[in-house]
Amino acid sequence: MRTLFIAILCNALLFGGQVFAHDILVIQGMRVKPFDEALQGFASTCTAGSKKIVYTDTEGIDIIKTVREERPRLILAIGADALSRVKMIKDIPIVYLMVLNPQQIADGKNITGVSMNVPAVKYLAMMEKLPLRRKSIGVLYDPNHTGYLVRKAQQAAREEGLEIVVSEVRDSRDVPALLEKMENTVDLIWMVPDTSVVTPVIVEYLLMFSQQQRIPIVTFAGKYVDMGALFSLDIDNVDLGRQAGEMAREILDGTPVKELPPTDARKTVFKVNRNVAKKLGISLDEIGYASP
Repeated sequence: MRTLFIAILCNALLFGGQVFAHDILVIQGMRVKPFDEALQGFASTCTAGSKKIVYTDTEGIDIIKTVREERPRLILAIGADALSRVKMIKDIPIVYLMVLNPQQIADGKNITGVSMNVPAVKYLAMMEKLPLRRKSIGVLYDPNHTGYLVRKAQQAAREEGLEIVVSEVRDSRDVPALLEKMENTVDLIWMVPDTSVVTPVIVEYLLMFSQQQRIPIVTFAGKYVDMGALFSLDIDNVDLGRQAGEMAREILDGTPVKELPPTDARKTVFKVNRNVAKKLGISLDEIGYASP
């Protein structure tokens, strides 16, 4: 009996650090519907035990200290702020979701996840169905925010026989002049998710330019379609969560993070403004528009 007790005690001392309170510690940046929907999708795919911390509900919390106390097997970071808070942790796998351009925030061997970006090829496949005379697409962007995304889009466009004409936005006051240069060179404007460009003032100007010059705008969010863009390819928040859940499940089952590279959203929600299409003389039925 004494020998058995000593063996149990030794095991506890040697392996006690590997006893996890929760398999997954969820760090959610804020309490908003899209994040909650993504977490719902995650939980439907990865059913491991978890604990959630909403950062904005716990003012002054030391996230790093909390992670050390909880000792999870995996961290789920929902939102850019959450990823920024945990990116310094190197010894626990981190899966992120609901983050735009995550490579600008964190790039570690223990980090992977699903970005909010829709692959450029999906946009290009829809654009090709439009009556493009010049096969030319205009993009306004800030290299510091979406340079990586735009470079990937340019490469994909070349492979499809299209050209992306870019203009760097350094100041919102430059936008009218930049658009004027594009007026006779592009068939449409592609609005990418760039926080330097997608501001209320610039969006209003883009939509006005679209109406006046009869140049359609393709965008990433349905709300801009309601405002006057031609169509959008938005993400499916729940499916984004499912993607991250599939990754997390594989990691918990023993797959190394390096074998699960970061990826983009796989499912999109298509939305079109038929009134805008009619004004621009674009027949959506003839060119076979359907939800991707």
